[in-house]
Amino acid sequence: MTDDGRDEGASRWDGVSQDVEERRFLEGPQRRGTELRRALKIFAEVIRGFRGLHFVGPCVTVYGSARFGEQHRYYAMTRAVGAALAKQGFTVMTGGGPGLMEAANRGAKEAGGRSVGCNIILPKEQRPNPYLDHWIEFDYFFVRKLMLAKYSYGFVAAPGGFGTLDELFEVATLIQTGKLHDFPIVLLGADYWAPLLEFFRSRLLAEGAIAPADIERMVVTDDPLEAASLLREHGLARFGLGYTTKIKRRRLLFERGAGPPPRSG
Repeated sequence: MTDDGRDEGASRWDGVSQDVEERRFLEGPQRRGTELRRALKIFAEVIRGFRGLHFVGPCVTVYGSARFGEQHRYYAMTRAVGAALAKQGFTVMTGGGPGLMEAANRGAKEAGGRSVGCNIILPKEQRPNPYLDHWIEFDYFFVRKLMLAKYSYGFVAAPGGFGTLDELFEVATLIQTGKLHDFPIVLLGADYWAPLLEFFRSRLLAEGAIAPADIERMVVTDDPLEAASLLREHGLARFGLGYTTKIKRRRLLFERGAGPPPRSG
């Protein structure tokens, strides 16, 4: 990893993943030695994530499409959310890629806040965006999703596709089952999410598959300031979180972290 927090593996972002290991991972049982080596690799990736993100401060994770560029109508909205979150004292964390992930990181960076990315190696779309103060690269989706949830005290789902829905539903399930603190989930873009919420009410809720509270904790808004204020109320304020208590780095463990956190604005 370089001094600015960027992995030296960034040179591998040539548009095609050269490692077929992640494809073999889900092909059923393999030789015991192979499975052991894979388990050790996963363990090492988890530890690398823990070490790399230990000092980033209270985060809000922003999910969103990698395919919506700067000219897309949701880019400016997500960029404004990133700025508003940074001004509220949060570190903005995303999947680190282009599109709306870039927009959130860009907004945080422009507002003087911290901007962090958890990248995944993919054949396309997932090149790290240029607005990251610190980023870590992962091979496995489930490790990456663990990091995006572990260090966050709130979640924003900007418009997106299968990946965004996957991350949104995983967080909603963790909250529903009590595995994660009862944080609200902000759905950014009222018109985009309206059909999904109607499906929740007309099918899932009507059939008893979910409870009313499972929908009520999802707050829909087009207002970036409202989103940031809500997350601060339920994150930094409600749980007494802040940047005043800093985790001490231990030289014996060669801990460098992501640098000192900014002051909230």
